[in-house]
Amino acid sequence: MRIRSLLALATACAAVTACAGLKDAFTAHSNVVATAASQQLTVERLGGLIGHTQLQIQPTKENIDIVAGLWVDYQLLAEAAAKGDSLNNPKEIAASTQTFAANQILRHFEAVVDSGLIKDGPTEAGYDAGAGDLFDARHILFQFPAGATAAEKDSVHKKALSVLPQVNSKNFAAMAKKYSADGSAAQGGDLGVFAKSAMVPEFANAVAGLKPGQISGLVETQFGFHIIQRLTYAEAKADYDKQYPQMAGMKAERAYFAKIDSQAGIQIKPGAAQAVRVAALDPANHRKDNTQLASFNGGNLTISRFLMWMDGFPAQQNIPQQLQSAPDSLVQSFLRSLSTQEVMLKKADSMHITLSAADQTNLQNAFAQWVSQSWSALDIDPKMLADSAKSSSARLKLAAAHADSAVSAVLAGKARPIALPQPLKLLLESKYDWKINPAGLARATEIARAERTTADSARAAAQPPSQVPLPGPGTNIKKP
Repeated sequence: MRIRSLLALATACAAVTACAGLKDAFTAHSNVVATAASQQLTVERLGGLIGHTQLQIQPTKENIDIVAGLWVDYQLLAEAAAKGDSLNNPKEIAASTQTFAANQILRHFEAVVDSGLIKDGPTEAGYDAGAGDLFDARHILFQFPAGATAAEKDSVHKKALSVLPQVNSKNFAAMAKKYSADGSAAQGGDLGVFAKSAMVPEFANAVAGLKPGQISGLVETQFGFHIIQRLTYAEAKADYDKQYPQMAGMKAERAYFAKIDSQAGIQIKPGAAQAVRVAALDPANHRKDNTQLASFNGGNLTISRFLMWMDGFPAQQNIPQQLQSAPDSLVQSFLRSLSTQEVMLKKADSMHITLSAADQTNLQNAFAQWVSQSWSALDIDPKMLADSAKSSSARLKLAAAHADSAVSAVLAGKARPIALPQPLKLLLESKYDWKINPAGLARATEIARAERTTADSARAAAQPPSQVPLPGPGTNIKKP
């Protein structure tokens, strides 16, 4: 079972479309796009930055929104630095790393499950019987040409028939090197240990029907005609003994979790698909939304828990936007998979599986590193601020100026966006006041488009005139 880790850094240009925090909400006619750390980002400034950037950024509301979110992130980070807030409070870190904790607990749960599922090790008797549907075989492939006609396939068949009587257990590898048309020829046709399900049915069934050491007749698949030899345990032992625990464990694990899923009784609520589309685009206003999206035996999946799982996906996957265009059936399937995760978490809890002390120490260390690296990248280290400004207000003003300049540098193409890990973003956004104004975003978009049109016209006018003379009066233009 593959479980996504929250420890991958999310890109700084993560979409932030609506936010919460300040009591004094903006009016619909505000000239301010965003407020954070007592600083304001005006519609004129944001519109101008986007309108005049030389980067390939179109002046769309979505891109304006991304830049506004980047500005907020930088300002909140600057406020923490100016106040000397090390952001290392264990309770605050725990609240912003719920997804990490859930994923880590599931990994521990998986390890416990695996240790109980694998009862027996690899044996010759098990290999001979195809235990776990694991096999090792060689083959000689007489390949069909691309788009082969019936006549071409018949020609390949005749060649394979002529070679078949010459093949035996002693020369199989040499014959594979001579005749086989696929990449395994260099290894004497050896395919290594594989699960039966990894091969096309005709090939898999032929291998399963052979006794160790036995050679098949011609086996036709979509790729061509094969001559197959199932390896003996002695020949396969080193590879088989090494791979058996993992491959057998994966099969047993799939069966175990499929059983959990079937017994969970997961039911997706009507309207759940549309509800998650709305919440995904406005996460800050739905963090405490307990609307049920799905139910299962012993619990349910709410919007707040859905958003918690969403925090674990890398920003570059842009799941919120994918959800907008995905059909309801696909969104429901996604919710079902998240519900299964919730079911397994409850089972892990019943087994008293929690974060280890090492997990918590690693998380604290990772957080400290994230904060330090982010401050350094924006040149707002608390010690530097304290040395440069004596009062708290002066430090805040200096840090805010550095953060603002950093955004300008990004839009000017002079710097790359600073990647804030999602847990750090969540902690900052929950701890400090900030707000993004939808009306301000709309106005900034209009300004950016107007500025871009003016800038494009100016650049076009500045282009040197064409060196090709236009036809003047009396010029004869020959028709083609």
